[in-house]
Amino acid sequence: MKKIVLLFFLAIAALSQAQVKIEVTNRYPFDRSGELVEIGAAEVGALNASMVIKDSTNQEVPYQLLYKGKSTPQAILFPVTVKTGTKNVYTLSAGRPSNVPAKTSARFVPERKDDFAWENDFAAYRMYGPALKADNPSNGVDLWLKRTEELVVDSFYRGELKYGKSYHVDHGQGLDCYKVGKTLGAGGVAPYTDSTLWVGSHFNSYKVHENGPLRSVFTLFYDTVNVKGKMYKQEVTITCDAGSVLNKAVVKLTGPAQPMQLATGVVLHDGKGKLQKGGEMIVYGENAVSDAGLAVGTSYVAVIHPVKGAVYKQDNVHAKLISAYKPGTDFTYYFGGGWSQWKFPTQKEWLAAVQQANKQFKYPLTIAVVK
Repeated sequence: MKKIVLLFFLAIAALSQAQVKIEVTNRYPFDRSGELVEIGAAEVGALNASMVIKDSTNQEVPYQLLYKGKSTPQAILFPVTVKTGTKNVYTLSAGRPSNVPAKTSARFVPERKDDFAWENDFAAYRMYGPALKADNPSNGVDLWLKRTEELVVDSFYRGELKYGKSYHVDHGQGLDCYKVGKTLGAGGVAPYTDSTLWVGSHFNSYKVHENGPLRSVFTLFYDTVNVKGKMYKQEVTITCDAGSVLNKAVVKLTGPAQPMQLATGVVLHDGKGKLQKGGEMIVYGENAVSDAGLAVGTSYVAVIHPVKGAVYKQDNVHAKLISAYKPGTDFTYYFGGGWSQWKFPTQKEWLAAVQQANKQFKYPLTIAVVK
């Protein structure tokens, strides 16, 4: 035991003597603020919870260790701010880090009919589980509007289930007034063949890979996805980052070979919302109304297909982006939601935030580690 403790302190001492410098360069013509970057342990050396990151002004920066299914940290994740055409230097060294308030979370909710819910500092979401089978749910995404950086999912469920305090009414932190039905909801995904959208059902199982404070990652597994009479298994891995208006989704279907596309979409509800589309992007805003019948501003949704050749189609139910897909391969897209009563007073601000996120996905920062 003494030997293990000695080796631990020797490792900490070695790191303190050899600080790691991380240079983050923004080569693109737009500023980056609070954007998360990830660096692997292979680049910076062994990682542990007794480390501190500071920026070029000697201010401490919060971070999260990522395990990626292993018993030891495989990467470190932290926010950076770099103006256009400049470089910022971050220093990683031994030390006692400050507590990092959680800005993301993801969990299975067995007490509410097997929901799976997740959130960040902009919005909360859920998808439906096997306990809802009799209600014929979809695999669409439900959007919860929130107006606080604090996590609200647990308190919303607890208030509803324990105290009868409906989360369909705004009590000061937000509400669920979004209706999914048998649709893709706020950015769900489904196979598309011969002009037919094969909206799915509930997930069957799940796995949480990372759970905050800055990033949450999980996979939902669907055992029986019907596509033109043929059955597939589907998995959707979702990454939710603090400070990002969009979630990242990686979709994979396995099963028989057949011509297929994937559609991601936004339900248009009464069709009276404001729809903006262009190339790889759909942005939509509509009046939000609580279950008490009160107008509560405007809810927003966005979907991005970051691939060439995405086709836009619209019907009475959905606005959709459709891309080619081959079973057995990964397909990546982005989706998310927001609210006029939190951060985005008008759809103009929401559109700008989505466009900024899209640029960040397309044009990553340049990172160099100098030991």
